[in-house]
Amino acid sequence: MDQTFLNQAYQNPTPNILADVCEKAATMDNVIDLSIGDPDLPTPVAITEAAFAAVKAGDSHYTAAMGKPELRTAIADFYTQRFSRPTQSNQVMVTVGAEHALFLVLQAILNPGEEVIVLEPSFSPYIAQVKLAQGVPVEVATDATKGFALDIDAIKKALTPKTKAIVINSPNNPTGNALTVAEAKALAKIAIENDLMILSDEIYADYVEPGVEFVSPATYAPENTVIVSGFSKNFAMTGWRIGYVVGPDWLVKAAGEVNDAVTFAAPTPSQDAALYALAHYDELTAPVVSEFKKRLAYLNQALAEVSWLKLTPSMGSIYLFPNIQATGMDSLSFADKLLNEAGILVVPGVAFGQAGEGFVRIAATQKQAVLEEAVKRMKKLEW
Repeated sequence: MDQTFLNQAYQNPTPNILADVCEKAATMDNVIDLSIGDPDLPTPVAITEAAFAAVKAGDSHYTAAMGKPELRTAIADFYTQRFSRPTQSNQVMVTVGAEHALFLVLQAILNPGEEVIVLEPSFSPYIAQVKLAQGVPVEVATDATKGFALDIDAIKKALTPKTKAIVINSPNNPTGNALTVAEAKALAKIAIENDLMILSDEIYADYVEPGVEFVSPATYAPENTVIVSGFSKNFAMTGWRIGYVVGPDWLVKAAGEVNDAVTFAAPTPSQDAALYALAHYDELTAPVVSEFKKRLAYLNQALAEVSWLKLTPSMGSIYLFPNIQATGMDSLSFADKLLNEAGILVVPGVAFGQAGEGFVRIAATQKQAVLEEAVKRMKKLEW
């Protein structure tokens, strides 16, 4: 017996560049890791203590499959208040992170052969998850010269009778682009007129640059939008693996039915942590978000002095996505050289699709002093 025993998709799988980078980050020493989107900040102590206290008090059993009722209500209330968009608890499901949330939704809505438009550059699991749901990903490139902004005309051209959904991530990983009100309205119009679902990954919603307003397509097409998000980035809770789905009640219910055969329920301690975090949202997210804004401001200023990098102004997220074409190297070769000669780990842009070639993603997930050292090393490199 050998690997031919496996599902054909996994006998000779397509290289997962993002996963390979993550593995390097976990195994190498004395490297400045600017690759992984995992805030270096610890989870606020108050969140951890609240979760531990609940566990010590006996809250260590399964919760309801869709999540603790009080947490679902808290998430619904949060969306109602933040966006003035009435949301009920039956429109919410608690999941094991935002990635799990998207997986469940795709499994719930796709029939074999149906298409999902994915805007690139994009978080690579989007493509993989569409395929796992027996769907067909239709990759639509955004234009770097236009700041990777949403291209409504390109989306319209990609529509076919088989199109079922559009995946959007705003603020975007890796580009830092964010939807404008006009773009969100135009996207909502497409979804409504073509009976499509917008799958809106809003995990970086708190990370918008000064002067930029976070906009969700759900504001303009609530019946045609599913939000996937979580607590990983804004509360520095990546390891807690806690996220959620917000959408039409009938779709959320179906996602729950899929999950009965996957994980049943999210971890109870993580739900307790999330409940506390949401109850203290303003005081707990502000320091985390503020720290990343300072780091991105520094990197924007400092990397502008690196002659072989060209920055695209970021509207949000915790990343920069500089153009490295002046080096004459492709993104994979560049990332290898940067690692081997400067000890800096970044993600090649091609990991986010062909539209990302010629770029690299730099995560601001290290302390200021470490970022300064990284810039110092970059400036010493010659091409």
